[in-house]
Amino acid sequence: MTTQTNTALMPAKNSLVLECETGNYHTFCPISCVSWLYQKIEDSFFLVIGTKTCGYFLQNALGVMIFAEPRYAMAELEEADISAQLKDYKELKRLCLQIKKDRNPSVLFWIGTCTTEIMKTDLEGIAKRLQVELGIPIVVARANGLDYAFTQGEDTVLAALVESCPQTKSSTSEALIVPPAKTPNFWQAAFGPLAKSQEITVGTGTIVKTPQAKHLPLVLFGSVASTVVNQLTVELNKQGIEITGWIPARRYSELPELGPEVYACAVHPYLSRTAAALIRRKKCKLINAPFPLGPDGTRAWIEKICQTLNVEPKGLIEREAAIWENLEDYLELVRGKSVFFMGDNVFEVALARFLIRCGMIVYEIGIPYIDKRFQESELQLLEQTCLDMGVMMPRIVQKPDNYHQIQRIRELMPDLVITGMAHANPLEARGINTKWSVEFTFAQIHGFTNARDILELVTRPLRRNRSLSELGWTTFVKDLPQKVV
Repeated sequence: MTTQTNTALMPAKNSLVLECETGNYHTFCPISCVSWLYQKIEDSFFLVIGTKTCGYFLQNALGVMIFAEPRYAMAELEEADISAQLKDYKELKRLCLQIKKDRNPSVLFWIGTCTTEIMKTDLEGIAKRLQVELGIPIVVARANGLDYAFTQGEDTVLAALVESCPQTKSSTSEALIVPPAKTPNFWQAAFGPLAKSQEITVGTGTIVKTPQAKHLPLVLFGSVASTVVNQLTVELNKQGIEITGWIPARRYSELPELGPEVYACAVHPYLSRTAAALIRRKKCKLINAPFPLGPDGTRAWIEKICQTLNVEPKGLIEREAAIWENLEDYLELVRGKSVFFMGDNVFEVALARFLIRCGMIVYEIGIPYIDKRFQESELQLLEQTCLDMGVMMPRIVQKPDNYHQIQRIRELMPDLVITGMAHANPLEARGINTKWSVEFTFAQIHGFTNARDILELVTRPLRRNRSLSELGWTTFVKDLPQKVV
């Protein structure tokens, strides 16, 4: 398939173009975040409060058998609930008591849906009363599909979870009183010769505040697999940076302390509400960095953290170059190929930036929503990448109208369309290669090491077509009438 650029559909100049159409969220339901969060927070239990439709979605779309006994369940609203014949408090209390008896979780998550939003169910008020009776904390997150896109479900859960994080203790409350003669040797033995402390002599003793670490506390937020956590931790440790904690943590009791002296940095581009909660409620300092997708994004992410914490980065240029060299077999497949993002999981800008660096042409970046302040560094890196590669800046369309997108795809005929599941088969039937965007959500794509997995997903349709052509098979799109295409 020959790639032809329709200049009428492309931006007129090499500058950032942000547009907004009137389309709806054509994405997965945000309650699907339960599928990875219940596995991440090992001592949790998720209760989704919705209708039978929500239950069918969780059971069928996530492919979980009842025999697996996952740590989530459905509180199905029936006619008596909707008509207010039953009391929400009594029904939820009955269910939660059963969950406590059977599973005994450390924390309960209530996930609100479209129905609870329409009914104006006071989940927060009920949870505040009920958690006192149960003796189990209850975190309420509204992940309804009316207001939120696919991955925003995780964002609402983590934003609510921020409230449960403990507050950092004041430095004066951690002061220790030791004899003056033992002060220097005491701290040098405990923290090494680089440890520094502030001393105030009072009478016969010295009040010594806890010595300052080499950098201020760093908390990362975003749910990723344990292997990705280990990889990012190792990369930061190589720079002399220690991670204080993660949100979400493996266990509810391991949530990190938050406060004005804590720096927070995201690993996902869709966590803008969580970032706002960290800043406004816990007074944390946000590190606005590009996201660690691809070698270029991971290097920029680490460099921004180092810069903020006053740590000199080392070896990152060589590390990135080695990864690019290792990706050469994939790069040969994608160079000069075109891609079109229809928009689904809010990874689109970061993925487009990485693919442009790989040599691909990005016609359009459709995205359900974009917080320009939260993704400021990523957008800047996208502009710089386009400038370095000498390509046109792609159009970014928020809440795209799928009807107009299909028209643009038909005229541009890209080599690959990254789209939601609803449009994949119709596009494939018209001879257009597609890749499900949901696969990038569930795959491990963060960090230096996993850049290969991104290109594995992207090139799979291209490699399939090449294999078919070697066997003498050709795509039937050429034989279709033009009005069908």
